[in-house]
Amino acid sequence: MKKKLIIFGGIIVVAIIASIVFLNPSDGEEGPALFVSAEKGDFTVEVTTTGELSAERSTKIVGPVSARDYGIRNLTVQRLVDEGTQVRKGQFVAQLDPGELYDKIQTEKDRVDAENAEYESAKIDTALTLRGERDKLINLDYQIAEKKLQLEQSAFEPPATIQRYENELEKLQRDKERAIENYGLRQEQAKTRMIEQTADLRRVTDRYNKMRSLMGEFTINAPQDGMVIYTKGGFGGDRIVEGSSISVYSPNVAELPDLSSMISTTYINEVDIRKVKSGQTVEIGLDAFPDKELTGKVIRVARVGQQNPNSDAKVFEVVVRLNERDRDLRPAMTTSNIILTQKLDSVIHVPLEVLHVWNDSINYVVKKGGKVEEVKVGLTNSNEAVIEMGVNEGDVLYLSMPSNAEGKEPKLIAELNGLRNLKPEVEEFEEEQWLNRDGTPMSPDMIQRMKSFGINSPAEMRERMQQFQRGGGNRGGGRPSGGRPGGASTRSGQPGQ
Repeated sequence: MKKKLIIFGGIIVVAIIASIVFLNPSDGEEGPALFVSAEKGDFTVEVTTTGELSAERSTKIVGPVSARDYGIRNLTVQRLVDEGTQVRKGQFVAQLDPGELYDKIQTEKDRVDAENAEYESAKIDTALTLRGERDKLINLDYQIAEKKLQLEQSAFEPPATIQRYENELEKLQRDKERAIENYGLRQEQAKTRMIEQTADLRRVTDRYNKMRSLMGEFTINAPQDGMVIYTKGGFGGDRIVEGSSISVYSPNVAELPDLSSMISTTYINEVDIRKVKSGQTVEIGLDAFPDKELTGKVIRVARVGQQNPNSDAKVFEVVVRLNERDRDLRPAMTTSNIILTQKLDSVIHVPLEVLHVWNDSINYVVKKGGKVEEVKVGLTNSNEAVIEMGVNEGDVLYLSMPSNAEGKEPKLIAELNGLRNLKPEVEEFEEEQWLNRDGTPMSPDMIQRMKSFGINSPAEMRERMQQFQRGGGNRGGGRPSGGRPGGASTRSGQPGQ
C-alpha cells in the first residue's frame, strides 16, 4: 500500500513540473502553439472586391423615339412583363400610357378639319373668281361683235362718226387683251393659292396620320428573342418598372442581354487602384452559387475616379470579363472578385503577426531562443509579408512578443545602413491600352484609323461607342444595370501552393 502511495505521489509531482514547464516558456521549453516557421514558396498579392454581373452586349427595348417630335413630354409605363421573362421576337413587353397622345391626336384632328374647310373655301373662291373673269371675256366678245357690225353699217355716216366707232372698237379690243392677261394672272394666282392650301392640308393630314401610327408604338414588342432585364433610365436614374416615367429623349424601357458574354463591374478604392491593370487574372465567385468557381480577366480600368456615396473615399470602376459561359449566370447577380495583382515565386514569407516595429521605423522578429533581429520586409498582403533579408527558410519565429524579449534592441542588418529611411519608389501608372471588344490589343493600323476619326484615346473610343449604343444599337459594355458595389480590400492567396 505504501509503495502505491509513493508511485502515485511521484506521478503528481511529475505532472506539476510538466505544467510549470509548458505554461511558463521563459523558464522552460517553449510551447509549439507560440511559434511559426518561415516558409518558402509562391506569394500572391490580391485585391478582393464585390461586383455585379451584367451582359457585355445587350439590345435595348425602346419606346417611341419620335414622341418628342409631337410635343409628348411624359411617357409612363402602364404595364411591363416580369423581369427575367423569356420572350420571342414580336412578343409583348410593355405598354405606355397613351393619354397625352390621345389629346394631341384630337387637337390635330381639329386642325385637319379646319384645313379641309380652308381648302374647300379656297376652291370655291377660285372657281367664282375665274368664272367672273370668263364672263368678262364673253361680254367683251359680244361688245366687239356689235361694234364691228355698227362700224360696217356706218359706211355712209360722217367721217367723224366712223372714226369714233373705230376708236371704240380699238378700245374694246385692247380691253379684251387686258382681260385675257388678267384671266391668266388670276389663273396663276388661283393655282398658287390652291398649292398652298393643298400643302397645308397635306402637312396637317400627314402629321395626324403619323400621330395615329405613333399610337401603335406605345405598345412595345421584343425586337428579338431573349430574356427581359429591367434597365435604368427613369428620372433620377431609377430602374424602369410599372409606373415609372421615362425620358422622351432616351425612351429605354428594358433590354435583352447577350448572356453568352458576361462582365462583372466593380469599384476599387483609390488606395488599391494602382495595383489593378488590364489583363490581370480574376477569380470570380457567385453569392447565388457558392460552389461555382469562375475566372475572368480585367478588360478596363477607369482613369477617373468618382465619389463613393457610402463614404468619403473615391472609387474607380473596373470591368472584368468572365472566361466561362454558364446558363445559371444572370444580370444583377452579386460576384466576389479576387484580382491577382502580383505573384512572386520561391520567396520567404511569414505571417504579419511575427513582425514588430522598433523606433517607429525598423521591422524585426523574435526567433526561437529569444534572438531579436531586424528584417527587411518586401511585399505584403492582408495576411503575410515577404521577408527579403533577416530570415531564412525554416527559421522558427514567435507569433507574439515573449516577455523575455520585451524592451530588447534588435540586432540590425549592416547592409541596410543608410537605406532604412528611403521610401519605396511609387510605381507609375501605365498608359491605358487600346483594346478590341474581345480584350485583345488593337493593331497599330487600327489605332491610327481611330485617331484619323478624331478619337485620340481609349477613353474617347469608349465614349463614342456608348453614345452610339444609346441611340438604340447593341450595347458594348458600360455601366451595370444594378447598384454600385462597395469598396475593395486586399487579401492573400495561398502561398506555397
